[in-house]
Amino acid sequence: MGKYNQGIQSRYIKVLQQLEFLNHISKVQNYNLVAYVKFLNNKKEEALENLQKAEEAVPLEYPGDVEKRSLVTWGNCAWVHYHMAKLTESLLQAYLKKVESICKQLGSESPYKLELPWIYCDKGWTLLKFGARYYEKAKESFEKALEKEPENPEFNSGYAITVYHLEDDNFAKNPSGKESSLELLKLNLQEIDKMEEGEKWIKEALQKHPNIPHVLRYAVKFYRKKRDVETSLQYLKKALSLTPNSAFLHHQIGLCYRAQYLVMKQESRFDKCQAKDKMEELKRLCIFHFEKKVECKPNFFYANLDLAKRYAEEGQLQKVDETYQKLLTGNNQTPPEKQQLNFKYGRFQASHRHSPSEAIKHFLAALKIDFDSSERDKCQCILKRLLENKIRKGEANAEDFTILGFIHQLNGEMEQAVEAYEEALNIDPWNEEYSNAILKLNLMPKLGISP
Repeated sequence: MGKYNQGIQSRYIKVLQQLEFLNHISKVQNYNLVAYVKFLNNKKEEALENLQKAEEAVPLEYPGDVEKRSLVTWGNCAWVHYHMAKLTESLLQAYLKKVESICKQLGSESPYKLELPWIYCDKGWTLLKFGARYYEKAKESFEKALEKEPENPEFNSGYAITVYHLEDDNFAKNPSGKESSLELLKLNLQEIDKMEEGEKWIKEALQKHPNIPHVLRYAVKFYRKKRDVETSLQYLKKALSLTPNSAFLHHQIGLCYRAQYLVMKQESRFDKCQAKDKMEELKRLCIFHFEKKVECKPNFFYANLDLAKRYAEEGQLQKVDETYQKLLTGNNQTPPEKQQLNFKYGRFQASHRHSPSEAIKHFLAALKIDFDSSERDKCQCILKRLLENKIRKGEANAEDFTILGFIHQLNGEMEQAVEAYEEALNIDPWNEEYSNAILKLNLMPKLGISP
């Protein structure tokens, strides 16, 4: 442990310098790193000071994702307080509760453990800073992050830089040993909009490393930005032959077939018979690869949503229902995902099944999830329109009026909310729930309670 600590201490000054001069490097990461060094040197109070700085830096770096991005820092705070024993027991419990709350909110089965790609990324950068003996573990961390988000530029940069450092140690013995990582680095860090220069590096990399999946993925990414779908598809198929169970590759191939279908649909709008067979084949291939994507990752939420959308476009309504029902009966979605799921299924029920009652049910479920989003706003507007349409046709029941009352209450429209609940009570006069709701709404202004 002593030798390990010396190795860390030799990098301590560099970490502090990064905090001052390298604004593009996460200060949250580095404050956590300094805290770790302090902790190893038995300077627990100084470790906590740096963790406090990390907490303060989170809202500045990640203003839209504060709680999730505070998870690692809170966990580290709990760890330090744990080792300070009874001196800070209350603070230990406070941080544990914060961690548990976020893990629960994001659907983790464990109260104190959550596997998120950016956590693997943070771990990779941290290990990279600790020197050559940790490069291999850093590479593994970036690979795990890339499994979740293969297109993430920071994850790709971290992976490329780590591979470069790994091969750098063997450069003296084998000068050509750095080629593969240098190509990765060039492919990753170049400005893709410089098409001629970019294509030059792509072709050189593919010539030297035709069977490296990451090089093939960079080629796919480049040609997709160039809008060369045919070439992208060529390299995607080759990459898939090397990693046949890649959900990411199946997804990308499906998108390419869909893009080809849309182009052909536009071009053949005056002569649909001529291209009909080819277009049907492209749609079939698109759905096939989207299905394979779900087979590779059955619990991948967005893959299932994409597949449901493709089924709906093809009129395969039973398969749409089966896909949505599978998601609805699962319990591994976060609140935002549950909201999005109910919103999309409600929209499907309204537009394809023409079932206002089922649509209202799912829009209401989405609206009741306390998460501000564009989907939630849309749910409210569509719900109100569907309910008012039923009322206008004389088809509304008591529950419809209570839902309308709930919407008015959300918007602070207390008089309209009371009127809606009174209409519900007229239909079902003995319903205590409706009576209590009216009583509560009437009392709220008198008690100074805001809606």
